[in-house]
Amino acid sequence: MIVVDTNLIGYLLLESDRTQQAENVLQHDPVWAAPILWRSELRNVLAVQVRTGHLTLNTAQVVMQHAENLMQDREFTVTSWEVHNLAAESGCTAYDCEFVALALDLAVPLVTVDRQVQDCGQLRSAGQVDMKRVRTRRIHRVQRRIGRSFVVELVGL
Repeated sequence: MIVVDTNLIGYLLLESDRTQQAENVLQHDPVWAAPILWRSELRNVLAVQVRTGHLTLNTAQVVMQHAENLMQDREFTVTSWEVHNLAAESGCTAYDCEFVALALDLAVPLVTVDRQVQDCGQLRSAGQVDMKRVRTRRIHRVQRRIGRSFVVELVGL
């Protein structure tokens, strides 16, 4: 299992220059988890796509249904306490910290394309977690498989 951000879900389901990378991530680890927030974020992405004429309303609704099927039974709530602590210590948004908090809570990797999340600096769970201490061997192995970096490894901290 991995925690994925909304961008990755979107790249998987909406054709883009990163779709192949998202497909590779799914092939590498098909069990994706995310905080419930992903739904609102993807709904907003789809609404913008409809408003700008890139998607029809029907297509957006079908994409959302596919996303909900993909994430079924692997959507989680996170505590506000943990999210606020992470946001205060890292400078990241509370939105981003929901994904980080879930990865820490589940003790699984967070897979993201969001540079702000990747560069958050120090995060706190049970103790200090330094993002620079991530397991680079796993990151490099995954980078070779999926191209440019997606992975912020928060396992085994």
